[in-house]
Amino acid sequence: MGANVSAWQEANIDSSMALKKSPVVAFHSSAKWKIHFEASKETNKLIVIDFTASWCGPCQYIEPSINELAAKYTDVEFVKIDVDELDDVAEEYGVQAMPTFILLKKGKAIDKIVGAKKEELQKKIEKHRF
Repeated sequence: MGANVSAWQEANIDSSMALKKSPVVAFHSSAKWKIHFEASKETNKLIVIDFTASWCGPCQYIEPSINELAAKYTDVEFVKIDVDELDDVAEEYGVQAMPTFILLKKGKAIDKIVGAKKEELQKKIEKHRF
């Protein structure tokens, strides 16, 4: 049985490596988010948090655009947080509608966009990334 499990693991590792890794990091644990957030205070890197929900139509609509922006702006960190999964984090940032984008730098919220507004988000990224 051990050989079968090993072969299965190798097959899954090989197939997962073939998949393109998303430049957007999803957090599924408030504790992991807090650790990441604390560490981000030490850098000057812009973080864009996409507060989303699986049932949200506009969130699904803008997701490909978020992936495009993340691929384009490799000096910016893109984070995805599901409001139903991490409702405490969403509440902390006052998220009341989805999608909501919060832009952070050195641990401080410096801008906010509510709604699936790709052009507005891109302009704010350009404004705050350096």
